[in-house]
Amino acid sequence: MSNDTGKFPELFGSMVFNEDTMKERLSPSCYKHWKKSVSDGTPLDISTANEIAEAMKQWAVEKGATHYTHWFQPMTGVTAEKHDSFISPEEKGRIVLEFSGKELVRGEPDASSFPSGGLRATFEARGYTAWDPTSFAFIKEKSLCIPTIFCSYSGHALDKKTPLLRSMDAVSKQAVRILRLFGDTTTTRVIAQVGAEQEYFLLDKKLYKQREDLIMTGRTLFGAKPPRGQELEDHYFGAIRPRVASFMQDLDNELWKLGVLSKTKHNEVAPSQHEMAPIYSDANAACDQNQITMEIMKKVADRHGLVCLLHEKPFDGVNGSGKHDNWSLSTDTGKNLFKPGSTPRQNAQFLLFLTAFIKGVDEYQDMLRATVATPGNDHRLGAQEAPPAVVSIFLGAELSAVVNSIINDTALKGPGKRTLDIGVDVMPPIPQDNTDRNRTSPMAFTGNKFEFRMPGSSLSIAGPNIVLNTVMAHELMQFADELEKAEDFDDCVAHLIRRELTAHRRIIFDGNGYDESWIAEARLRGLSNFSTAVDALPAYIAEKNVRLFTDHAIYTREEVDARYNIHVENYNATIEIEARTMIDMIRKDILPAVSSYGAALCKGLAERKGLGLPFKYEENNARNNCMLSDCLHDACLKLEKDLRSVPAEPVEAMRYCHDILVPDMNECRSYADELETITKRSEWPFPTYSDLLFSEG
Repeated sequence: MSNDTGKFPELFGSMVFNEDTMKERLSPSCYKHWKKSVSDGTPLDISTANEIAEAMKQWAVEKGATHYTHWFQPMTGVTAEKHDSFISPEEKGRIVLEFSGKELVRGEPDASSFPSGGLRATFEARGYTAWDPTSFAFIKEKSLCIPTIFCSYSGHALDKKTPLLRSMDAVSKQAVRILRLFGDTTTTRVIAQVGAEQEYFLLDKKLYKQREDLIMTGRTLFGAKPPRGQELEDHYFGAIRPRVASFMQDLDNELWKLGVLSKTKHNEVAPSQHEMAPIYSDANAACDQNQITMEIMKKVADRHGLVCLLHEKPFDGVNGSGKHDNWSLSTDTGKNLFKPGSTPRQNAQFLLFLTAFIKGVDEYQDMLRATVATPGNDHRLGAQEAPPAVVSIFLGAELSAVVNSIINDTALKGPGKRTLDIGVDVMPPIPQDNTDRNRTSPMAFTGNKFEFRMPGSSLSIAGPNIVLNTVMAHELMQFADELEKAEDFDDCVAHLIRRELTAHRRIIFDGNGYDESWIAEARLRGLSNFSTAVDALPAYIAEKNVRLFTDHAIYTREEVDARYNIHVENYNATIEIEARTMIDMIRKDILPAVSSYGAALCKGLAERKGLGLPFKYEENNARNNCMLSDCLHDACLKLEKDLRSVPAEPVEAMRYCHDILVPDMNECRSYADELETITKRSEWPFPTYSDLLFSEG
């Protein structure tokens, strides 16, 4: 474990070419040009780029870097990097270290080897990476990593960063329009703010290597319920075991060096499950840093003889892992637009932004659900430890009372409460942090932000935040269009808020999302309930959602179609890999093991019968072993047969995988898990849940 924490101020951001470093190493004019490029979105001239590149190279070499890479986020959901050294040949076999502005600003990786969803043919290989000057370069494993966007030769976005940046610009533009109407003349930009809580499991590496399913799929395809799981509720916030504490300290040190604001660490609900939470930052940096965090978690775990699992549901029957996306909007002057103010005018502005959010979530609930639709998350959503698949908003008792008083034009109940006349001086302050939290809500207001709890732990947070930003931009644009024409602004604001809250109150639900009655009520309210990724993913290509993205220039229609196609292909590939892995484990591990154990039981049964000894245990166990082995054999044959019949057309294949292969796999698992419960521990071919879940200490 590193001992650098004693020098924390020097440690934090020491491997980041951040603004302080740029100010120190660049000429005043170059620094000024970079700042203008970031604030105005204008390209850098080549002389400025050259100076920044030279300063970056010198700084990186001083830190021990030998290579540079354009670090980008293709539509795989993970990051990509191609490393080039700084060396250039000179005469007489000597070298010099070179890095130009051209190399900083643009790279050219092979675009045909990344998912494109049909945007590129295999033979059309050319793609470009372009530096994102709003995201700081950093050093990782002796390479200077330059955050970049990734696009095709034809200009289509092939990554997750490009549309995220577009969505941040869109919501900023529309939010500033609203702020001007409220008399704010100083804000020039509104920034989407995000904090992504990251849940994960830690397992002993030696045990992990004995499980083909964990290696191939990230989750256990087999596993009987252990005698003890999370029933005692003693792991959540419990004392952290020394081995895990050492990992967490090492992780913090590595993240702090890279400028990641790792703030909170604790045990989660399930055995071997933990969480790391960062401090808020802008959505672009938050997305970059969450990708870095997931990568570093795995590497640090390996150093400690552990494996970090980021799958949404590694173990059946215990809590899965999510990634709570805390989202808000703040001005460049430091004001949180979702913080209820202390004056009537501030209240009205807050309520207008709140109304836009409520309206947007209601109108685009299907798209928000689609952003978190993955095969892994299908196992988690609605599984008594995560929100249900129905999208709703939790406001809490106090704020819900405010909303209801506006809708009904009635006084608030309680001492000192008054009718809410929006925009005039009789409106009371709205308190902050005035409600309990609701962990069953997919979208919970938590005082000055919304916590989107549906994303899975392995997901890139770019997708959900692109939609949140774009939806908010769309609603604020409509509000600004109406309010800019108003003869009486205060009256128009009051009318607009009351009208839209009334129209979209159905999305507000403060109750227990786990209660079965809520699903029935949601249906009566007309809310969507896409219980699986197969049901949810078509929202990508619903016409209203395509228009949302194209109207705000977030995606072209082709880019939307591509993302839908990629998600479909990923679903199919994931299920087919799981099916093939399951067949492999049944054929090569489980059936041979239980057959051998069954033979031993039969031999023992014959011996006991011959000696006239009691034989109930041997007879019953041998019978069950043979029966379940036959059932597993037959179920495996069916899975193999059905796997050979997957349709060629991707959308048909997705439905087939869900309707045919998933039930086949569930049947195989049911027989295998029952066999595990009657097989001698030493004869079972791989570590059990009891071994895995209690191995990290």
